[in-house]
Amino acid sequence: MPTQWGRKETIIWPPHSPIYTYGATFLAVVLMGAFLYMRFAFAMTPLQQFYTPIYMRTSLSAELGKTRKDKYRMLFEAGKNVPTKPAVEPDVLPGVTEQPGTKPIPLTLTETAARQGYIALYRGAENSYFDVPLRDYLRQSVYGGNTLWDIYKQPFGFGLLALLAQLPFSIRKDMKRRRELKYGRRLKGPVMLTPKQFNGTIAGEGIGFKTTEAKDLMRIPARYESQHIELMGDTGAGKTTLIMQILRQIQGRGHTAIVYDPACEFIQRFYDEGRGDIVLNPLDKRCPYWGPAEELRSKAEAKTLAKSLYQPTDTQKDEFFTKTPQKIFAHLLRTGPTPHQLAEWMANPAEIDKQVVGTEMATMIAKDSPPQRNGVLSSLGLVADSLRMLPTLEEAEGRRWCATEWADQRKGWIFITSRPTERDALQPLHSLWIDWLVLRLLSAPKEHQTPVWFVLDELASLQRLPQLHTAITENRKSKNPLVLGFQGKAQLETIYGHLAEVMLSQPATKIFLKTTEPKAAEWVSNAIGKVEIERMKETHFDGTRNGKNFTIDRQVEPLVLDSEISGLEDRRAYLKLGNNVARFAFDYLDLPVVAKDFDRRAVADDELDYDPQRMSKAIVPPSPTVDLEDEEAPHIPAPPTVETPIAVATQAEMPKPDPVMPLPQPDDLSTPIFPQFVVAGDGRFEHE
Repeated sequence: MPTQWGRKETIIWPPHSPIYTYGATFLAVVLMGAFLYMRFAFAMTPLQQFYTPIYMRTSLSAELGKTRKDKYRMLFEAGKNVPTKPAVEPDVLPGVTEQPGTKPIPLTLTETAARQGYIALYRGAENSYFDVPLRDYLRQSVYGGNTLWDIYKQPFGFGLLALLAQLPFSIRKDMKRRRELKYGRRLKGPVMLTPKQFNGTIAGEGIGFKTTEAKDLMRIPARYESQHIELMGDTGAGKTTLIMQILRQIQGRGHTAIVYDPACEFIQRFYDEGRGDIVLNPLDKRCPYWGPAEELRSKAEAKTLAKSLYQPTDTQKDEFFTKTPQKIFAHLLRTGPTPHQLAEWMANPAEIDKQVVGTEMATMIAKDSPPQRNGVLSSLGLVADSLRMLPTLEEAEGRRWCATEWADQRKGWIFITSRPTERDALQPLHSLWIDWLVLRLLSAPKEHQTPVWFVLDELASLQRLPQLHTAITENRKSKNPLVLGFQGKAQLETIYGHLAEVMLSQPATKIFLKTTEPKAAEWVSNAIGKVEIERMKETHFDGTRNGKNFTIDRQVEPLVLDSEISGLEDRRAYLKLGNNVARFAFDYLDLPVVAKDFDRRAVADDELDYDPQRMSKAIVPPSPTVDLEDEEAPHIPAPPTVETPIAVATQAEMPKPDPVMPLPQPDDLSTPIFPQFVVAGDGRFEHE
């Protein structure tokens, strides 16, 4: 019964020799023999075939010594009235000539030889010949001056080529086999591939990534695009470069993209005003007019919009002061105010009372509960600054934008930009825009609509997006892919809690770059997967079969260690798609700058009430300090003091106390017990 590979089994097989290379050599020898036979059978004349053994013997013997001789039987022609002569090529052809008492000759005489009078073909008696003269005779008379090597070098060359053609594959197989014997053989789990192997295995036709190892893009299947792409890595590891590769392919397809660009890197290279692109940044001149009330198509949608704008900072904490502002804001939207009207209402509690009078919200901000009222109104006004930043219709020069209408037309790309100094102020608006666009694009595209790609770099810089979890888990049906870029798992856990694990596990295509956060690197290692390895352990003993024994053992271990993730160089990454893991490197993508990253718009509410540059120039430098303990310190004249209504004595007027000041009597309360001093403007102590 053959031994089965398995746990705790003992076998003698396999050897450590390069069996695939040996097999390739054996196959090359077989092919060489076939080529030699074909050369002998189809490219040589009958007489050459007959003399081949003799020609080989004489050629080899001649190389050993010029005076060597041996016994040979030559072929002759005989006839009546004609002299006997050695057989020549024109006089013989394939056939059978019987010989008395010996094997027949596989030749026969031609009609030409018969007309010349030759009627018999026979082997001569065994005579002794010198090898060199006989070899030269056969070379000139039978083989046309060709040596033995000239005749058979072509078949030998074909055999060598056959060996060389097999060696790359056989050596690779032997090396793989040696690695399996040394490190283990994969049984289950993910497999590590090169970009070329990944393309050969996956044969994808979707989004691809340019690598340094392969000429072609490393592509994923198109059906996996709608199941989203995830990029995780530290700052500077290369996420932006990979996202630029994706955006360039989206642009080439003619698809639409919604790009969250917190660093203003993508807008410089992909913004196209002629395409109808939109810049959503209230501080940018290119930003159109937008009002939250214009997004509504029903009263029920107002609560959803308010929920995107007001998000709790912590799970189940201050829930009342989050949901109540949501409810009030949704109620305010039903009257159709502009953003600036909303901001004015939030600054006027009386106006809020007027808007909610007669509703259950009036009790939530009742004046007889000041702490609760102040807490709700304060939470409600948190977004007032963001709403004031939005341009009016006049400031936007008549340009309007509505996410609900855009989701139907899908004309132009959307760039949601910010700068680090203003990101916190714009965060509520950014989160609201992205969340509302996700909600409007959950339905499947119609025939005239192009797919919309959500490209969200630095996802953790946004506040909690209620619709993002729905988009990741259900957006596959709408065929609107998401590309999510973030630095670490802990960032998203802070915002989304336990839902972060579900969100990070949903994307079908995961790209992991350098992550130095220990827990994040461990999570990446687990996300890539573990592999079951079968290893062979060699044991030496004093028994049969050369005293060697091989024991098979199986172990489960991570395909990529967490230390490998944290130790990756920049622009090195792992791509995981199913059980296929590709390790690849990529170069920096330098695209030309075609647009401004930021074109500041003058915002009245954003201007300072003072000139900080003029104030910095007007600051008087502080007076130099004097060490009071240094007796040799130079005297620095004190600056003049400013007179105050309170009379303060000068140093000259200060009374000099006696060496021993008598204590006052207890009933003398009008005189202070100790002298009173004040500090003058120049830092001196003066008597009051």
